[in-house]
Amino acid sequence: MYWMKQSRQENLVYLVVWGLLFATPLLSLYVRTISDSEATFNWTEVFIVWRRFAIFLVLFLIHNFLLAPLLVHQRKRVIYVSIVAIVIAAFMIFQCNSRPDFKGPMEHKPMGHKPPMEQTDRHQQPYFNKPPRAMDGERPPFDGPFPQMRQRNAPPPIVGERDILAIIVLILMFGANLGIKSYFRSRDDRKRLEKLERENLEQQLEYLRYQINPHFFMNTLNNIHALVDINPEQAKDTILELSKMMRFVLYEGNKQGVPLSRELDFIRHYVTLMQLRYTNKVKITLDLPQETSDRQIPPLILITFIENAFKHGISYQHESFIEVKVSEHDGAMHFSCRNSKGEKPNEEKGGVGLANIRKRLNLLYGRDYALRIKNDADTYSVELTLPFI
Repeated sequence: MYWMKQSRQENLVYLVVWGLLFATPLLSLYVRTISDSEATFNWTEVFIVWRRFAIFLVLFLIHNFLLAPLLVHQRKRVIYVSIVAIVIAAFMIFQCNSRPDFKGPMEHKPMGHKPPMEQTDRHQQPYFNKPPRAMDGERPPFDGPFPQMRQRNAPPPIVGERDILAIIVLILMFGANLGIKSYFRSRDDRKRLEKLERENLEQQLEYLRYQINPHFFMNTLNNIHALVDINPEQAKDTILELSKMMRFVLYEGNKQGVPLSRELDFIRHYVTLMQLRYTNKVKITLDLPQETSDRQIPPLILITFIENAFKHGISYQHESFIEVKVSEHDGAMHFSCRNSKGEKPNEEKGGVGLANIRKRLNLLYGRDYALRIKNDADTYSVELTLPFI
């Protein structure tokens, strides 16, 4: 049944409105008895008004639970309009048949009633009170009551003013019911859409995390593989650094946000691991604050830019550099990464990682973040400003 699907707020609105309507005659009589000492509280008047309200209440319940859902929820406009027209027509017939008897524009006395002078004996009436006789060829004067006093009751009109007013009230009641029901339906649809968008956002973020993690570990394992042949001892140290990084990815990577200090520790471990692979020709500058607030940022949001700097900014023949700086002020985190460009820069421009970072930022922040990428002839720089979560 549809009434089980109605929200409590909608039912509460109907309950308050009808409660006020049924309380109106009681309040009116109460005010009258206070203002007029001769007036008495007459329950008969209250029951008469309540009986009229009860008819509208029954029609409202029929419309609310049976007819309105046809239009608001099922979009059956033709069926709804047809049934509502039948209901209004039946209500009109009921109104015409339930009206009190019509007494005409003026109230007259019974036909058998005569004034005192007319009730006297005809032979005892004075001569001047007798009706004159008619001349030959003339119509005799009317003998008896005035014509308007002996007219019969006039037939009532088909639709009276009260009937028109009742029909207008009924139509307005149906319209108000549709308006309230449409409002709550749109509100529920909006909440449902927001829930679906939120679930879709979480699924997309989860999918992006699953893409970033294998991408990151693939690059890290390649570095360890290169160190095993060059320096086994350094390879062992690299595995320890990797275990710390894996712990962060496993336990912190799926969270909505992590403290900035934890993200910076992850960057330090990664840079330490990468420094073991390169010679002194690669200058790596890491400017990270030692003390940070407990404000949070999305996990693994900065490492992709640093990965790309190592992947596309390192040259084995010429001197190259990577500069990473992180700071916080004005309630936001500011990240910059600048690196030299190799002889043959990779056309993928970061591949899956950078594309995923853009998607994550759009999903998480919308337009509340600033990402500026500058691709010059010899250098590549990234500036990112994120508000804390």
